Amino acid sequence: MTTLRIPTPLRTYTGGKSEVTVSGGKISEALNDLTTQFPAIKPHLFNEAGELRPFVNLFVGEHNIKDLQGVETPVRDGDKIMLIPSIAGGSLIPNPSPAGRRLE
Repeated sequence: MTTLRIPTPLRTYTGGKSEVTVSGGKISEALNDLTTQFPAIKPHLFNEAGELRPFVNLFVGEHNIKDLQGVETPVRDGDKIMLIPSIAGGSLIPNPSPAGRRLE
C-alpha cells in the first residue's frame, strides 16, 4: 500500500483525512483508487476528458511525476505520494491609491 498525502483545501472531499492509503503499481492506479474511495475529489483532480488538471502536482518522495513518467510513474509499497495543488493569484503591481491620487 501507498500513502497519499491530501492538502488542506482538498480534505473536504476525503472526510477530513490528511493521508489516505491507496493501492496500485502506478500513479494512475493510485489515483483511481483514491477517486473510487472518495468520488467527490475526482473533478478537482481531473478535467472532463479524464486528464490530470495542469495545476495538480504529484510527488513520489521528492520527485515531481512531471519529471518522471507522469501518471505512469511506478509506485511501490511504502512510497509516499504528495498531492500539491498550484495556487495562483495576486499581483506584482502594488494597489494604486484611490482615484489615482497620490497619498502623502
